[in-house]
Amino acid sequence: MTALLVALAGGLGGLVRFALEYAVRRRHPTERPWATVAANTLGSAIAGYGAYRLVGIGDAHLRSIVLTGFCGGVTTFSSAFAIPAIIAREHHPRYAIALVTLTPVLCVGGFLLGMGIAH
Repeated sequence: MTALLVALAGGLGGLVRFALEYAVRRRHPTERPWATVAANTLGSAIAGYGAYRLVGIGDAHLRSIVLTGFCGGVTTFSSAFAIPAIIAREHHPRYAIALVTLTPVLCVGGFLLGMGIAH
């Protein structure tokens, strides 16, 4: 049953990510990489909040549903590094380096922010 709930939560997280990317693309059609950064940062903040709040309740199933399922659906480090590689090949290496540098920094910041909010 937990595996099914993780899959459903992952699907919901994927829909959140899709909605975020769609909203960014509608307003700024050429700014797709920043939607990926925003999705990874948001997912990391939710993971930080969940990690802080869920660790004390001892429910490993709920942690898996929220952290692995939902947050895994929202975030995507495969895209976070594939998109900069494509941008670098399109002769924009500085932009690609900025994305690769900012993504981990913002995700760690988002995680810490989520933990701080939960605390």
